[in-house]
Amino acid sequence: MATNILNLPEAEYMLSGNRACAGCSIGIFFRLITKAMEGKAVFVVPASCFTVFCGMYPSSSVKVPIVNSVFPGTAACASGIAASLERQGRTDLTVVAMAGDGGTADIGIQALSGAAERGANMLFICYDNEAYMNTGTQRSGMTPLGARTTTTPAIGKIQPPKDMPAILEAHGIPYIATASPGFPADLYDKAVKARNIRGTRYMHLNAPCPAGWHYDAKDTVTLAKMAVDTGAFILSEIEDGVFRLTGRSLSLAQTGKRRPIEEFIRPQGRFGRASEEDVAALQQWVDRRWEKAVRRHQD
Repeated sequence: MATNILNLPEAEYMLSGNRACAGCSIGIFFRLITKAMEGKAVFVVPASCFTVFCGMYPSSSVKVPIVNSVFPGTAACASGIAASLERQGRTDLTVVAMAGDGGTADIGIQALSGAAERGANMLFICYDNEAYMNTGTQRSGMTPLGARTTTTPAIGKIQPPKDMPAILEAHGIPYIATASPGFPADLYDKAVKARNIRGTRYMHLNAPCPAGWHYDAKDTVTLAKMAVDTGAFILSEIEDGVFRLTGRSLSLAQTGKRRPIEEFIRPQGRFGRASEEDVAALQQWVDRRWEKAVRRHQD
């Protein structure tokens, strides 16, 4: 039976009290991922919004073990824990490293690349809220073209974001997936699949952030869905080198009914100064990525 929000496991591993901002998408991710792990996981977390979400010693808002790591060392710490558990014969636990875009694509990329090259037995998850949200919304390597941050306040970022799934694919790891809080069943199924694969696995999650993207907190899921419907974020997976579109993105490829990127960016204050030329440039970038993904899925 296909997974949907009505037949997800009932057990909960997130407590009702936490320090997340209103409308934060991290809680959606964490709830689904811990259900996929059946609570049998050790999470490694660097300095990030997720550290705040989990709670600071001696309190916690989660029911699974959390190890706090230095910002650049998440994957190295997770690698060590995975090796220790394997030495003990603890095959029942999954080591999950969970970092933001700064702790993944920028500050954490060296340790992640090293762990992937070694084939460390862990699941690394990047929740990509597209800036350093926990320290004041500074630009990251994942900030999209045209988005304003506190370090790109005038005209916004002038470079497109890094393609982290492609970077990880170059390491030859067995499983890579993208997922969105707007499509929980797709996210849950990918986390279950990742749990049951050995070696380094990578998931890249689109993580709308009301505080940093400047939109109403009630619209998080709406914006997450719009990111996929416009092609700004593409749902896919790469298993043993084979790429395929999944879920809503697959449906859009079959119908050809993507929405214009303007519908996604206009509700966000961070794009408030984007000109018509900026929007056109962003649309062209999205179109090129989308067409490449569709061609690859069809090959």
